[in-house]
This record gives sequence, C-alpha cells and structure tokens, in this order.
Amino acid sequence: MVFAPDTEIALRAVVNLINTAANGREMLASVADLDGFLEAEGFSGSRTGDEAEVASVRELRGRLAGLWTADEDTAVATVNSLLREANALPQLMKHDEWDWHLHATTREAPLAERMGTEAAMALADVIRSKEMDRMLVCAAADCDAVVLDLSRNRSKRYCDTGNCANRAHVAAYRARRVTTG
Repeated sequence: MVFAPDTEIALRAVVNLINTAANGREMLASVADLDGFLEAEGFSGSRTGDEAEVASVRELRGRLAGLWTADEDTAVATVNSLLREANALPQLMKHDEWDWHLHATTREAPLAERMGTEAAMALADVIRSKEMDRMLVCAAADCDAVVLDLSRNRSKRYCDTGNCANRAHVAAYRARRVTTG
C-alpha cells in the first residue's frame, strides 16, 4: 500500500471523476448521471440534486484534471486553493460502512466543495510523498483518460475506461508476429 486506504479511495474517485470526460465523452450530462456516479463512488451527504450542482461538479472535474499534468508548484497552489475555499478543518469521521477516515468539511457542505476537499486532502498526500509521478495519462495514443499507478513496481500505463491495455498488447503481439513470422 502506497497511501492510507481513505487516500487511495479518494484518489480513485478523482480518477473516475476526471475520466467522466475522457475521450470526448460527457458522462456527467444530467442529474441522473451525477447520481449514478456518486452512488458508484460511495459519496454521501447533502445534495441539491439540480443542474447547478452538476455544473459545479463538472467545474471541479476540470480543476482536478489540470492537476494530473501540473508541475508540483501548480498542484500545490490548486490543492491549497481547494482547501482554502472550503475552509477545510480536517477531522476523523466514521459513518455508513466506512471506518475512521478524514473529512475536512461538514456533510451539509455543497457537494462539489466536499468532493474538492476530499480530492485536495488525498492529493496533498501525493504531493507530500513526492509521488506525483504516479499520476499519468493513458499510454494509448487514442486515449486521454487519466491513470493512477498504485502498483508496487510503477508499471501501470493504461486507463481502466476501456480496453486500452488489451488493444496495446494485441498490437504488440501482432507486431512481434510480423517480425518473427
């Protein structure tokens, strides 16, 4: 394990959020899309359930996506901005099926603020650990999804949004067959 379990969960949620706009797709086009995303990621707390909330989460997604290729100083400025905007006050919490983990906002805070703060807290761990090189863009030439490499040997190169790794491996296999065939 590279990070604390709640940090890894938050980082995976960030990847999944960013990838809702990968490869020209918009997977957060409606309140129902956002509902599905939040259910899959286990987000709880207050909701307005309106288009403004969807728009605020899409705006957050853009800010977080910018972090994936940012240099350390830019990433720090964005993380600090997200925490400052939320008046973050980290506290240990235990709710639903989750054991002790950090929250830095109240359950009543606006959704995008809660999501941004959780992402910022997780990304602060990445930055402090000097592990930003684990934040990648998919190696497939036709994919712009982001990748979080939590493998021990730092070998993950392809996203989980489609079958990029499979396509790359098949292409490499076929290329080898041509040269040896």
